[in-house]
Formats: sequence, structure tokens, C-alpha cells
Amino acid sequence: MAPSPQVAEALARTEASTGEKTPLYESLVGSLKTLSTPATAIEDLTAVADSFFQQSLGVVSTRSILGAFLATLPTFDDDALSIAVGEHTLARLAAQPASFADAAAELGLLVAAAHEARDDFLAAAQTLAAIPLDSAQRKVGDADRARVWVRIVRNYLEVDDPLAAETYLNKLKNIMHTVPDADLALHFALSQARIQDAKRDFLGAAARYHEISFSPAIADEERLHTLAMAIKCAILAPAGPLRSRALGRLYKDDRAPQLPEFSILEKMLLDRLLAPAEVAAFAQGLQPHQRATTADGSTVLDKAVVEHNLRGASRLYDNIRFDALGALLGLDADRAERTTARMIEQGRLVGRMDQLDGIVWFEGGEASGEKGSAHAKETVGKQTRKWDANVESLAQQVEQVTNSLQREFPGFVATHLAV
Repeated sequence: MAPSPQVAEALARTEASTGEKTPLYESLVGSLKTLSTPATAIEDLTAVADSFFQQSLGVVSTRSILGAFLATLPTFDDDALSIAVGEHTLARLAAQPASFADAAAELGLLVAAAHEARDDFLAAAQTLAAIPLDSAQRKVGDADRARVWVRIVRNYLEVDDPLAAETYLNKLKNIMHTVPDADLALHFALSQARIQDAKRDFLGAAARYHEISFSPAIADEERLHTLAMAIKCAILAPAGPLRSRALGRLYKDDRAPQLPEFSILEKMLLDRLLAPAEVAAFAQGLQPHQRATTADGSTVLDKAVVEHNLRGASRLYDNIRFDALGALLGLDADRAERTTARMIEQGRLVGRMDQLDGIVWFEGGEASGEKGSAHAKETVGKQTRKWDANVESLAQQVEQVTNSLQREFPGFVATHLAV
């Protein structure tokens, strides 16, 4: 479409002028808001941009006009217009000398902000990534680089692309120690936590979320939300001593009882069995990637709950058949056996398995978390020593009762008991 008649006439006069054209273009750009209508604004702005780039006015004059143009563009307060005109102008700038790098960067930030306002986060990330940050003609400080890269990371995370986000997070790691901006440091830490969360490194994400929840730079409700995220990640982590320590730290946080996740946190820490209704209620508060189905057809939460209930069963039973264990965990006997074998082999459960009889024997004590360390070894006389210890404990308890009776009821003891 062609520009409006008023703008077309003004452009014709400016292009035909034999004098200095820079003031004429700047005046035209400043009056575009009144000359244009909403229906023709995009065509008017792109026509003006095409005109002053085609006039070969020189770098200094073009840079001056371009500055006025960029100042006028946001005054239209139209995200669609900013994107259309901005992308058209960026394409024009790509064919210009590198001395226009500052203008290209400013325009790229403007277009990216418009994409973010329209929730088009992928386009925003791609626009920000195209901004020239390494140029001989443009000196960019570490703080400015960090601001752009943090926005790219956050936009990629919004479209669930942690791999692309991690690429820019790795760039940030090299410069964040030189950036004194507390807000940027907070966004960097939060981005690290979100990437670990998205990659299912739940223990690492829980630790970072918990650390961020103490930051005075965020509001109280945001701190509680971040603490809730830490609890969710810790619950989703693989059962074992490392997760137990993470749950313990969160349980001791005075703010935790205020959260709806506290009940399931407490039960997991104390190795109590979880009911299906509790798990279903907890699942409603999870992010989509936290509810995703894994390769074996189960969700991350399903796996975490099965492993937790298996640890809970190890506190209740000395031994149990695989079919009974499967019924307790909501699995068939084969999957119960495989899950138990994997946790024992990985050092997250202490026990031994008798596959011929289909029985698992749980041993006392806490697993070390080291691969292969939780596989119990048979020792000579082990069961005999365990029996002896039980008999000794029973004898000690009987003696304590007898001593108590002698103190409280000496006559009764003298008449009825032989001591």
C-alpha cells in the first residue's frame, strides 16, 4: 500500500529540495503523528524510512534523521506497528555500514519489547539475539550485554526451550562476576534455577530456588512462591539421602508451613506412605514440564512417589514379596522388582533381593547415595546375631518393668514374683 497523500506530498517536497535535507526529514518525522492515520501509519513510516536511506545523505545526516525516527516510533503506542516498521527498518540497516550499529541495537530492543508485549517470546529472543554486541564500532559494557542475554534466556524459557536458553546462560556465567547490578544477579540466579528445573535437575533447582526465596529484592509473596517451587522440585527429585537432606532444609524453613505443599513435604521427609488423593492434589500445582511423560510412560511425579513409597515400605517391613510390594506401590510385581533393584544398585535403598523366592529384604540404616554401596552383603551368623540382639533387648525391657514394680509395689512383688 502507498503512504497517505499528505505524507507522500511532504516526501516529494523533501526529496526535490536542493538545499540541506536533514532538517526537512527531521521536521517530517516529527509531524508524522499528526499527518498519519491509524490505517496508514505503517505505510507512512516505512515510506519515510525508505526515502532517507535512498537519498545517500551521508552517515552523519542519516544517523541524525534515524535518531529522530526511532524517537517517534514509540509515540504511536502500537506493538504491531513497532514490529512491522521496526523489522522493515532493520532490514534496511543490515545493508548500511557498521557505523549504524547503535541504531540497529536500539531498534532491536524496541522490536523485541513489542514482541514480548504480544507474548511472542520466540520472536523476541531471536530479535534480541540479532542485536550486535561484539563490534569494533560499538563498545558494549558487561552490564548491557548481561541485560540482553538475560532477556534472551527468559524468552527462550517461556517457549520451553532450555537448550537454547542454556547457550546464553553459559555466556552470562563468564561476565556476571563483573556486573554489580543486584536485579541482574537475581534474574541470572532465577534463570539458572528454571533451566535446571526444565532439565529435571530437581535437586539443583530446589537449592537455587530456596536461595532466591531469601532475597530481599523480591516481594514477600514472590519469596513464598519461589519457596513453593523449591519444595516442588525437591519432592520431584529421585528418592535417596540427597533428597532427604534437601527436604530437611526446606522443612526447617519457618515459612514452609504456610504453603499447601507442606503436608506432602512433611510426609516425604518422614518416609510416610502417600495416598493417591494427596498426590493428585499436589500434581495440580505443577508446571507442564513437571507433568511430562517420561520414556517408560510414567510422569516424573509418578516415579518420585513410587520411589518414596518404596522407601516408606522399607521402614515398615523387614521383608516383603514382590507381588505384595507391587500392590502397595500400584505396580505389577516385575516393575516393583526392577524399581527396587535400581534403587539398591544406585545406593538409594539398603537391602538385598532373593529373586528365586521373589522377596526383598530391607536392611536398617540410611543409604549412602553412592552407587553400589547399598547392596547388603551376607555375613556369617548375621541372622543369629540379630536374634541375640532382639532377645537381649527384650530381657532389658523385662528387667526395667520388674524394677519399676519393686519401687512402686514392693509388697506385691514379694508375694507374687521371684526376684
